[in-house]
Amino acid sequence: MALTRRVEKPSADPPPPIDRSSWPRPWAQLKYFTFQPAIFPRLLGQVSPDARPGDLVNVFDKQGRPAGAGLYNPRAKIPLRVVCHSPEPVNEAYFEGALRRAVELRRTVFRLDETTEAYRLINSDGDGLSGLTVDRYGDTLLCEVYSLGIAQRLPGWLPLLHELAGTRHARVHVDHDLGSLEGIKPSLFKETNAAAPAAVRIREHGLRYEVDFAGGHKTGFFCDQRDNRRALARFTSGARVLDLCCYTGGFSLSAKLTGGADEVTSVDLDEVAIAQARRNANLNQARLKLVHADAFAYARQMQANGEKWDVVMLDPPKFIFTREDHGNWEGRQKYEDLNLLALSLVRPGGIFVTCSCSGLLSLEDFEAHVIKASHRRDRRLQFLDRTGAGPDHPVYSNCLESRYLKVLWARAV
Repeated sequence: MALTRRVEKPSADPPPPIDRSSWPRPWAQLKYFTFQPAIFPRLLGQVSPDARPGDLVNVFDKQGRPAGAGLYNPRAKIPLRVVCHSPEPVNEAYFEGALRRAVELRRTVFRLDETTEAYRLINSDGDGLSGLTVDRYGDTLLCEVYSLGIAQRLPGWLPLLHELAGTRHARVHVDHDLGSLEGIKPSLFKETNAAAPAAVRIREHGLRYEVDFAGGHKTGFFCDQRDNRRALARFTSGARVLDLCCYTGGFSLSAKLTGGADEVTSVDLDEVAIAQARRNANLNQARLKLVHADAFAYARQMQANGEKWDVVMLDPPKFIFTREDHGNWEGRQKYEDLNLLALSLVRPGGIFVTCSCSGLLSLEDFEAHVIKASHRRDRRLQFLDRTGAGPDHPVYSNCLESRYLKVLWARAV
């Protein structure tokens, strides 16, 4: 048998070395091709030695081509936040344009001021301003800062934001642990916060709410559920409604006052939230049955009592905090178990609305857990809709994981 000899193909020539001497400083180079705004350490290559924490740096791809600009902080978990992907040079003027585009989208395009005094004015990566969210509540802006570069620039941006939004006050919140990691000084916004009100009253679709910045969770109000609160009212005329994890009563009041529900029971474990829900009910002269209880324990007790509701609304807190399967299993199980309990309280043919605000749980996986819960209960769900946050929470195509809110609408048969 003839022997064949394998002929080795000559290896391709190595790429020529990249000359970085002419790159505008400061700069950072990506190690891999990516359009993600969040560049974690494993994705980050070389950085010019003059790049300081908080600097806007020119970003180059792995082949040395201009790729945009981002905010750099070597001590952060996300050392580079790319705010703009572009082959053209990007400078500090970018930020004013991004702020103007964000406000115009809400006030001019969507005309949100006509129906609400509370909405997301800036949605971090969804507006090309990674590390900053701003919610507008009446004449007050509530800013949450996750980046040193944003924190350094925000005091200079606030006058422009007030001019564009027609607001007067601002409160700035920086998570203590994240602020320490990023190197954000707590005193940076001390005077700004001292001049702002601790609470405000706003209107949304004709209903009144008090927003408590000091005692509330996150911003004290969930602007992302605005359209879903309104939509719930379609199903509640003359209905008996259960609002599990009601927080400050947004869904409850929409069901009662906008939808004309006969009876609304509102349940939450957070005693401060229940107190705020009571104040909101009083503001609107509405009667709610407010219950301070754990949703799991309350649902089990009502199941044992044989209670049924025409409409059950379930909007639990975030249960999943990690991408790792072994770390998020417990959160997935909580979603399944709580939906199993909530479904047992829906009368046959009743409406079941269930939510997840865990960004690390996909819509398909969330839906699969809800379906599994219904089948374990020997129930079937007739899905009517799948919704999320309102249009004031835009999502860029290169950061789909920021589409965190998922809402399933179904009839339980």
